[in-house]
Amino acid sequence: MSFNLQSSKKLFTFLGKSLFSLLEAMIFALLPKPRKNVAGEIVLITGAGSGLGRLLALRFARLGSVLVLWDINKEGNEETCKMAQEAGATRVHAYTCDCSQKEEVYRVADQVKKEVGDVSILINNAGIVTGKKFLDCPDELMEKSFDVNFKAHLWTYKAFLPAMIANDHGHLVCISSSAGLAGINGLADYCASKFAAFGFAESVFIETFVQKQKGIKTTIVCPFFIKTGMFEGCTTGCPSLLPILEPKYAVEKIVEAILQEKMYLYIPRLLYFMMFLKRLHLAQDGSECLTEAMWDRAKDP
Repeated sequence: MSFNLQSSKKLFTFLGKSLFSLLEAMIFALLPKPRKNVAGEIVLITGAGSGLGRLLALRFARLGSVLVLWDINKEGNEETCKMAQEAGATRVHAYTCDCSQKEEVYRVADQVKKEVGDVSILINNAGIVTGKKFLDCPDELMEKSFDVNFKAHLWTYKAFLPAMIANDHGHLVCISSSAGLAGINGLADYCASKFAAFGFAESVFIETFVQKQKGIKTTIVCPFFIKTGMFEGCTTGCPSLLPILEPKYAVEKIVEAILQEKMYLYIPRLLYFMMFLKRLHLAQDGSECLTEAMWDRAKDP
């Protein structure tokens, strides 16, 4: 009897919290959350040497953040550093780091802690794509996809999360993908790595939430494909509904989500509806339509 009462209590608590969360989401959809001040915050961005990472660095430079830029490409990273200084950043630190190598991540992370301080906003942005069908993709390329797109998140979290917990202050940002929400033709390894990154970020958030570490925020970003070098030559089945995104537009949405401490960001908004349909289990026909809408063809790099 006591077990049934306890179960009923948990059920009603769950339903009550769910209703509250739904109402909160509806309110903030109409009235945007206030934006937090990130001036002086130490923001580490992986994959900062080009593309989305570079644009994120420039945006945070204008917001007065202290920038820590990581990239395997030294020249590209130093160019981003120079551009960030020109954009108004007063403190920018560039480090050459292969995020797929655990020991290198830990070594450079220790260097950052000594030379800059505790990272308070970690943006895991570095990523690669092979663009090959599963059976055509060499094993070493698939392993590299997982090393960069997923495993790097493990090592950076291990390196910087403890200080965030100790300070009860930090923000973990996972740049996943719409390919981390639904399987896509010709991107099996990429999708799997982005699914893994999404699930990992969500799970760590739950761990911090259960342990009442309320100062640790998480934002998981799932954009549709962006016009960067990674997706050169890509087209979609429905360009009017799901166009390839402009990088500057994507960055504005990502930074806005971080400043408002949103948990999830799907770009464009149509992805929310498409994922809702997917979760309704609209069987095989629905999944096929989703795949066709999201991905028409890929051009091998």
